[in-house]
Amino acid sequence: MLMHRMAPTGQWFILLFSSLILGFGFQAFHIPAALLLGPMIVGVAMGLSGASIRIHPCMFQVSQGILGCMIAQSLSPSILTPLLHDWPLVLLVLIATLLASGVSGWLLVRFSQLPGPTGAWGSSPGGASAMVAMAGDFGADVRLVAFMQYLRVLFVATAAAFVARLSLGDDASSQAAVVTWFPSLDWRFAGTLAIAAVGILLAPRLRIPSGALLLPAILGATVHSTGIMSLQVPEWLLAIAYALIGWSVGLRFTRQIFLLALKSLPQMVLSIVCLMLFCGGLAWMLTLLLPVDMLTAYLATSPGGLDTVAIIAAGSRVDMSFVMAMQTLRLLTVLVTGPAMARFISRSASPASA
Repeated sequence: MLMHRMAPTGQWFILLFSSLILGFGFQAFHIPAALLLGPMIVGVAMGLSGASIRIHPCMFQVSQGILGCMIAQSLSPSILTPLLHDWPLVLLVLIATLLASGVSGWLLVRFSQLPGPTGAWGSSPGGASAMVAMAGDFGADVRLVAFMQYLRVLFVATAAAFVARLSLGDDASSQAAVVTWFPSLDWRFAGTLAIAAVGILLAPRLRIPSGALLLPAILGATVHSTGIMSLQVPEWLLAIAYALIGWSVGLRFTRQIFLLALKSLPQMVLSIVCLMLFCGGLAWMLTLLLPVDMLTAYLATSPGGLDTVAIIAAGSRVDMSFVMAMQTLRLLTVLVTGPAMARFISRSASPASA
């Protein structure tokens, strides 16, 4: 049955019921970020089937704020240590990732039917929501940019979750067994929600890309690491946030946009896979030169969304500070260099493809 013929109430029921089955099914096999991947995959299937329901942008921002508070529990001023101590290597990895994405975007524009700005912004390895928001101001087709960005998020999130599962091995089952879904809460829970709310409200006023996630993370880390207040982010609240983020990504894969992107889909997938393999190579290099494990390095260099990588990192035994430091630095760099990169690709690649 096509979803567009079904009432919204029925669509919401299928979305929720199917997500619960798939999400907790993945969790039964101890797959990291199961409660993100399950809803995301269900959302993709329903979006391509013509579902009309959408997650309101406000709910997506609230979910990012909750995720930011979760990240804050693992952050401290020491997040700057790996960046400052090993800055030449960090800079090398950052430049290599940006150059790889630039080459990927250039080849994609030249050997596909995508317009220059669209291919450039769709290939940028920054925060997906930030890239989509900026792309329209530079003449790109926002629909195709969103499709490309969230297609990469889907690939990267799935691959990273399974890499995390392979890396954890038998430890995954022991780690999953200690989850307490409904802990006792006190005034600190209200304080945590207040920090998330302040960050979410300030983000658009300060015009900080991905600010709904980054501001609560910074504010929460400040009060948490200084001992002013311990944050409380219960598992049930995280599960809701994970599901909303997964649905927000998945439901963007509409049939109309899929048909629009179909002619260039093989080139899109090839560019995503090549970029993922390249970043995997950078991760392997990091393990040789720095005292970090492969999973930490892989998540730190993964060209996926900041929020999805953070969710996977939270469900794994990795150095969260190192992962967030690398991911945040790359996001900020892409935001600064993105317009220039898009203009260069548009000028140099588009005429050659004509």
